[in-house]
Amino acid sequence: MSQNTRVFLARLAGLAVFDPLGDQVGVVRDVVVTFSSTRRKPLAVGLVVEVAGRRRVFVPLTRVTSMEAGQVITTGLVNMRRFEQRPTEVRVIAELLDRTVTVRELDEEPYAATVEDVAIERVRGREWSVEKVFVRKSDPREKTSRFRITRRRGETALVDVADVTGLREQEADQRADLWLENFDDLKAADLAEMIRDLPPQRRIQVAGGLHDEKLADVLEELPEDEQVEILAALESNRAADVLEEMQPDDAADLLSELSPEAQERYLQLMEPEEAEDIRRLLTYDEDTAGGLMTTEPVILPPEATIAEALASVRRTEISPALAAMVYVCRSPMETPTGRFLGIVHIQRLLREPPHLAVGSVIDTDVEPLLPDATVGTVTRELATYNLVSLPIADEDGHLLGAVTVDDVLDHLLPEDWRDDRHEVTHG
Repeated sequence: MSQNTRVFLARLAGLAVFDPLGDQVGVVRDVVVTFSSTRRKPLAVGLVVEVAGRRRVFVPLTRVTSMEAGQVITTGLVNMRRFEQRPTEVRVIAELLDRTVTVRELDEEPYAATVEDVAIERVRGREWSVEKVFVRKSDPREKTSRFRITRRRGETALVDVADVTGLREQEADQRADLWLENFDDLKAADLAEMIRDLPPQRRIQVAGGLHDEKLADVLEELPEDEQVEILAALESNRAADVLEEMQPDDAADLLSELSPEAQERYLQLMEPEEAEDIRRLLTYDEDTAGGLMTTEPVILPPEATIAEALASVRRTEISPALAAMVYVCRSPMETPTGRFLGIVHIQRLLREPPHLAVGSVIDTDVEPLLPDATVGTVTRELATYNLVSLPIADEDGHLLGAVTVDDVLDHLLPEDWRDDRHEVTHG
């Protein structure tokens, strides 16, 4: 084992884990500690390590030989079974950081503080004990917000864990600032997986700490029951703001899980234009093209230039599936549009001069489907023409939206497909 006898656990998050030969095993995502009524101080028992396939596994500290120089070295023996938290276990980064605790030091008045880090020390062999807690004294001027706080006030102190109470209890006012800082660079799908692994109350706290746009992206990656759980925990006005940031089809799917009264409450709080799209989507059966479509594909008039079309699909908020195709319509440009004229594939846009009008390169071979077309019909059309999205129009030829291949896959996969993402076979 490394000669270091004290390790601050928040600093381990994101560190690469290597075997003795120098091959990377994975990345540290958390540290597990256990509380016991027979022990005065909690024990650190292992690391939660993310390995190939985004599977998170447990690596006991007895198999860790070094935790220094910006890396973790193990013996090379890693059990690939997915990590499952036990009732006596607590994850430091997921559950302890940002927790409000009370510090009672000798000859000092007790004071409230926020946990910013936890230090473990080797007590014997490869056994590690939680010895110190790095805290920041609470400052009454710092107000809790649904957004991440970027400036922290208050004195800091490194105190003995025995002087801290509240580490085991789930505090109602626990924030998620430090947790989010550790995982801010994750993609929405990966962040959603991390949030899913949290205890229910902590899950709500962390989700509430995301800004609206990021929370909307994360919600789209969560199962519907967890979407509903998080949405219900938000203030109604904020919930409406988040629904507006979601793709209309995803927002409609989420609202369809709620009672008609709850649906109407949120829709009334949304911007009228956003609410109108979602109301329209809610009228379609979920097993039809209308129930799968989004009302916000890339739509341009025929006189728009190819340069303008490329600028439109380049926007970061456009998903890859929607960015692969431009829908050309007569005014108005919002769905339901004027007459649908045809599509232009992004490959065609890249081959033509930027000054050319998109109306001169329209592909009219792809016929739009009606909103009551079945999922089977949508799937066959996508496969037949090797497309990643399809236009959906009404009987008068007005574009209503588009169905993307990822919408179809999400519909065809089992409801619990997200639970199986980590169940991959390792040779």
